[in-house]
Amino acid sequence: MAVTAVRTGPSQPPNSTVYVKNLEERIKIDDLKEALTEIFSEYGTVIDLVAKKSLKAKGQAFVVFEDVEAAERAIQEVQGFELFDKPMLLDFAKTRSDATVQSEGTEEEFELHKRRRLAEKERKQAHQAAEEQKKLKRPATGAAPDAATSRPVKASRGAGLKSSNPGAGAVVPEEYLPPNKILFVQNLPEDYDVDGLTAIFGRFEGFREVRLVPGRKGIAFVEYEAEAGAISAKESMSGMGLGAESKPIKVVYQRQ
Repeated sequence: MAVTAVRTGPSQPPNSTVYVKNLEERIKIDDLKEALTEIFSEYGTVIDLVAKKSLKAKGQAFVVFEDVEAAERAIQEVQGFELFDKPMLLDFAKTRSDATVQSEGTEEEFELHKRRRLAEKERKQAHQAAEEQKKLKRPATGAAPDAATSRPVKASRGAGLKSSNPGAGAVVPEEYLPPNKILFVQNLPEDYDVDGLTAIFGRFEGFREVRLVPGRKGIAFVEYEAEAGAISAKESMSGMGLGAESKPIKVVYQRQ
């Protein structure tokens, strides 16, 4: 192992979590975590170390120290240090880790932190899904029109009408809709009424009401005062089995 000559300072405000990137992606996760723990333990108590196998998370890790001073020392001393023949690039993490919030705050603060993190994750997924839809619908630049599609065609019913929804060209799948305070619940047992659903969804923060759809069985809308309650309810209830057959329900955010 050697120290590279290039060193850059952190761009994020100091906190107790160090973000490490440019790690060797071919190393097994267990071996990588063991090596990182050995290196960073020299600078303070490491209370958590997160490194994942997923494609987007490869080559990255988060090292959570017990205090900010240890994180500062680690960044100053380990910046550019070569691990498995690649120089590590270090910075402070953009947000506090779960382990830090859990150790420093109350249970309520930890639950709020998790809800905010989940909401931010779902917002990013929704944005990515919308961008992918736009790419699929965008015609290739300079592509010649196909003979079959360039012929005049009979106007279909409703031609010339414009959607009032500016995002209609890129339909985001239900699973990736951004968080809001209203949930759309599907696959409900037919014998569940407003009282039964209120007993289930009413235990989450800021519950307002359950609305059934006249003439439509198996679906309902559940409204909360703020996103936080809807996020908690969705996280807890999605996929839960209800009724005699324990049929899993589907819980998504209402399409805006």
